[in-house]
Amino acid sequence: MDYAATTYVDPEVKKEIDSYFTERFGNPGSFNYFGLEAKNAVNDARNRIAKILNADSDEVIFTGSGTESINLAIKGVARALKTKGNHIITQKTEHHAVIDTCKYLESNEGFEVTYLNVDKYGLINLDELKKVINKRTILISIMHANNEIGTVQPIKEIVKIAKKNNVIFHTDACQAAGYLELDVKRLGVDMMTINGSKLYAPKGIGLLYLKKGVPIEPILHGGGQEFGLRSGTENVPGIIGLAKAIEISERIKKTECKRLSKLRDMLINGLQGKIKNVMLNGHTKTRLPNNANLSFLGVEGESLLLHLNEEGICAATGSACTSRNLEASHVLLATGLKTEAAHGSIRFTLGRKTKEEDIKKVIRVMPKMVETLRMLSPIHVD
Repeated sequence: MDYAATTYVDPEVKKEIDSYFTERFGNPGSFNYFGLEAKNAVNDARNRIAKILNADSDEVIFTGSGTESINLAIKGVARALKTKGNHIITQKTEHHAVIDTCKYLESNEGFEVTYLNVDKYGLINLDELKKVINKRTILISIMHANNEIGTVQPIKEIVKIAKKNNVIFHTDACQAAGYLELDVKRLGVDMMTINGSKLYAPKGIGLLYLKKGVPIEPILHGGGQEFGLRSGTENVPGIIGLAKAIEISERIKKTECKRLSKLRDMLINGLQGKIKNVMLNGHTKTRLPNNANLSFLGVEGESLLLHLNEEGICAATGSACTSRNLEASHVLLATGLKTEAAHGSIRFTLGRKTKEEDIKKVIRVMPKMVETLRMLSPIHVD
């Protein structure tokens, strides 16, 4: 129940990449048989991904993670355009990879950042976005779908506003990939981040779609790989695995989204029907098909998480990247949720191995857990 944190490697993906760990292990930069074999494999993977994204192959930049792709997008464009302007716009509910990158640019490089408010569902206000854009605005970064509460932003509408004001637009699509639209031309985005570990590909591989003509500076220097934008020996198995994983996710997307939506709604309705004072966080309709973020009022989320773990149920209290931080989720607080309610939140995220029996088990065991913890809790439901 924690597929938003990471996924297993799909068996089809593993089969395709196994030989690149042991037999076909060449460096794509080597001018010999092994190197050329690896280079051709990387080029083939790039072409396959570009076809799915409806992009040109040289617009696909491979990186080591979603976080690295986000850093390259935001820092790279900001530094390339600093003589034109120094204003960046994002939202308060972004992943820390975006927020902390923006804060770094604020603190160390003289950039100004506007963090947009969201409503109780986690949606930005388009009128507010229009108002905060000014002549110094060079970049807008708004995620496609939220990693904690699953709310899907109106990306196409946001892009229209950005283009009307001649502002570059980036979206973090790490949670959206496999579930939502990835056609960059239909979306209209200038940059888009994807992370393999959320897509049943290996960990340690990500990509940045970078539209031709977008000014950008590299953040890593060295051998000049990835068109001079990401130096470092290419992760050949990861790149090939990412291509295969994206192909699989696009192939099964329609049926898997339908299946997961049904299980998600079964979980939400089941828990709210069996337990009093349970709030759904995020949008009721415009949300990822695999995400159910619920606040169990009068309960500490960490305690509930430990009880679930004892039952063999693995969930989360928020983003896995901040799981060691006991502060309330910045995403939930931004939606207006009170601290006590935010502390009682659990994020259930479903995946390809999630079955109806799993959902039924959660619904069966949780009422007693919540009842017990509420009796011990100093936080009152009212």
